[in-house]
Amino acid sequence: MTDPVRVATHPTADGHLIGVLTLDSPASLNALSLPMIQRLQEALTAWEQDPAIVCVLLQGAGEKAFCAGGDIRSFYYRRQEESEQALFAYARDFFEQEYRLDHHIHRYTKPLVCVADGICMGGGIGLFAGADFRVVTERSLFAMPEVTIGLYPDVGASWFLSRMPGRLGLWLGLTGARFNGADALGLGLADHAMASRERAELLPRLATLDWAAKEDPREQIDQLLGGLHAEAREQLPAPVILPHQGKIDALLAGRSLQGVLDRLNHAVFDPALGEGSLTQARDTCRTGSPISRAILWRQYWQARRQSLAEVFADELALSVNCVLKGDFVEGVRALLIDKDKSPRWQPPRPGTDWLEDFYRWPEGTNPLA
Repeated sequence: MTDPVRVATHPTADGHLIGVLTLDSPASLNALSLPMIQRLQEALTAWEQDPAIVCVLLQGAGEKAFCAGGDIRSFYYRRQEESEQALFAYARDFFEQEYRLDHHIHRYTKPLVCVADGICMGGGIGLFAGADFRVVTERSLFAMPEVTIGLYPDVGASWFLSRMPGRLGLWLGLTGARFNGADALGLGLADHAMASRERAELLPRLATLDWAAKEDPREQIDQLLGGLHAEAREQLPAPVILPHQGKIDALLAGRSLQGVLDRLNHAVFDPALGEGSLTQARDTCRTGSPISRAILWRQYWQARRQSLAEVFADELALSVNCVLKGDFVEGVRALLIDKDKSPRWQPPRPGTDWLEDFYRWPEGTNPLA
C-alpha cells in the first residue's frame, strides 16, 4: 500500500533543500484522513527545525483534485459501531489535529507554496488558505459545501470567510456555492495563478532561486510566481461569483438570518444575466441543515472580532458537537453512504439560545482553548 502522503526533498542549485508534500490518494480525490493529517504535521514540524530546508511545496497527486475535503465517512461508521465516548474521542482527535495542522500552516515560519490544481473543497481549503503562496490554475474548483452535510464551514473558514469582500464569504458559507481560481484571487483566498501544464516545472524553477541571498526569499518566490501568473492570465476562466457581488450583498443585507432566508426564498434570478448559478446556490441553502445555517451565521459575525486561534477553538467545540448531537452523521449518511440525498435534518429551533450548547465543550477542557 502506498503512503497517502508522499514526503520528499528536492535539492536546490545552491545546496539547500525544498521539502515536497504530495497528497497521494487520487481515488478519494486526496481526501484527508487522520493518518494523512498526522503525516503532514510531522513533516512540517521537522522541516521547520531543519536549517537545510528553505521552502516547502504542498500539492496533490492526480489530474482531478488537490484535496476534496476530509475523509468523513469514518464518522458514520464509528457512530454505528462504537460507544458515544469512543465517538467523542475520535471526533476530538480528528478535528483537533486537523485544526492544529491548519493553524501551523497559517503560522509557518518558512515559505510554503500550495498549488490547488483541480478540486479544492472543505478541508482542502483549510490547507490552502494559510499558505504563504496560494496558487490556482485554470482547473481550480473551490467550495465550502458543509451546509449540505450537516456541518458548517470549518478549518478556519469562520475567520477567512468573514474577511472577504462584502457578503461574498457569507454567501459561500450559506449556499456552498462553487467558485473558480479567478474568484479566489478576487476574494483574497489566492495570490497567484499558473497554467496547470506548468505544475511539473514549478519545483525545478524554485530550485534555481538564490536561497543563500541575504534578503527574504519570499521576494524571489513572488517574482517567479508573478511571471507564471502573467503567462496564465488569459487561460483563467471568467469569475463566476465576483460579477454578482452587488446582488449578493443586497440579498444578504442585515443581521437577521431569517430575514436573509426569506429574502432568498423570494428572490428572482435571471439566467440571461448569468444568474443561473445563484439559483442553484439558493436551492442548496434551502435544502441544507438548519443547524448548519445557524452556526455559520453566528460564526460569520463573531469571527470578525476574533483571532485565528480563538476561531479554531470555537470550531473544535462546534465540530465535535455537530458529530455528537447535530446533523453531521445524518448528512454523511445521506450524501456518501446511502447516497439517497434525502437527509432527515433536525427541525429548525426557535431563537438562538440553543446554540450555546454547541459552543460548550462536552467534557473537560477544550484542548484548543
